[in-house]
Amino acid sequence: MSQSISILGSTGSIGRQTLDVARACGFPVRALTANRNAAALEEQCRAFRPELAVLMDEGAARELKVRLADTGIRVAGGMEGLLEAAVLPSAGTVVTAVVGSVGLRPTLAAIRAGKRIALANKETLVCAGELVMAEAERWGAEIVPVDSEHSAIFQCLQGCRDRGEVKRLILTASGGPFWGKRREELAAVTPADALHHPNWSMGAKITIDSATMMNKGLEFIEAMRLYRLPPEKILVVIHRESILHSAVEYGDNAVIAQLGAPDMRLPIEYALTWPARGPAVAKPLDLFACGKLTFSPPDEENFPCLSLARRAAERGGTATAALNGANEVAVGRFLAGEIGFLDIPRLVERAMERVPWGEADTLEAIFAADEAARACVRAG
Repeated sequence: MSQSISILGSTGSIGRQTLDVARACGFPVRALTANRNAAALEEQCRAFRPELAVLMDEGAARELKVRLADTGIRVAGGMEGLLEAAVLPSAGTVVTAVVGSVGLRPTLAAIRAGKRIALANKETLVCAGELVMAEAERWGAEIVPVDSEHSAIFQCLQGCRDRGEVKRLILTASGGPFWGKRREELAAVTPADALHHPNWSMGAKITIDSATMMNKGLEFIEAMRLYRLPPEKILVVIHRESILHSAVEYGDNAVIAQLGAPDMRLPIEYALTWPARGPAVAKPLDLFACGKLTFSPPDEENFPCLSLARRAAERGGTATAALNGANEVAVGRFLAGEIGFLDIPRLVERAMERVPWGEADTLEAIFAADEAARACVRAG
């Protein structure tokens, strides 16, 4: 089994674990990209010898070119370089592991080049899901999810003959580090507190999103777009142990679930090897060590980001792009110590109220809503 890959966002958590999978499975790595960490990308390039290395920061790209002068690896910078990595002819699969809406343009470029998309950038479908899915259908590009929950659903749908057989998707959530706390307790939490996820090792932004429950809200929207189902067919369930990653309930009330240890290498590998399964890279699940598995409804009163995402999903159009843009800036301000934890949903809600929303039929409309929401949160 050989699958050549480009990794967009290779120095982040998903990117590094993708390289673990590539090493274990012997997948050639054709391109690596990152934001500005020249030292980390140099180390990866020397280990995996891609054709192309890209840093979004132009100054860091010039530094990387000097660092890799002895290797023959071509170095590029900026969005132009990111787009080149997304359409590189020698790569059959593009792993989109960049964080935020910056992933939208390269994902669309890869789709139009007919690549398989191993999608780890949920903002792509949140901001422009209808446009992205239409383009994938038009160009015959496969989109295989990397998020553990969406990978679980994808696996549970493999035996589904007709999407009409699906009664609902059951999307599980760990609840993050603060599950069970009330608003008065959440008011005092710090970024350091919020970055301690009980089960998963993830990047800073997604870890904060997990703490606010916005991550599940974004995945709720993503599931609607990826599986083309209305919001009433998606159920969010708190499952603290992160063993049952998600499930599909069928019309006859049979529920098929995917279980595994909380190890992102499993869904990453499946996205690269589907429809086959590769060698064991992820940790095995020890059922005797799991203990009790628990399930409960989400608490949308103390964690309102999930309900904000539902509201944006019901509006549709550019409302979801505004939600995402507002959240990205709010999370950044929280991590910088500029605002409190509870200011994140407050600022996102205010942006949703103030930013007009319309059809999400062009990139221009999507990015306009995104930027307007960001400006609103910056001003708050």
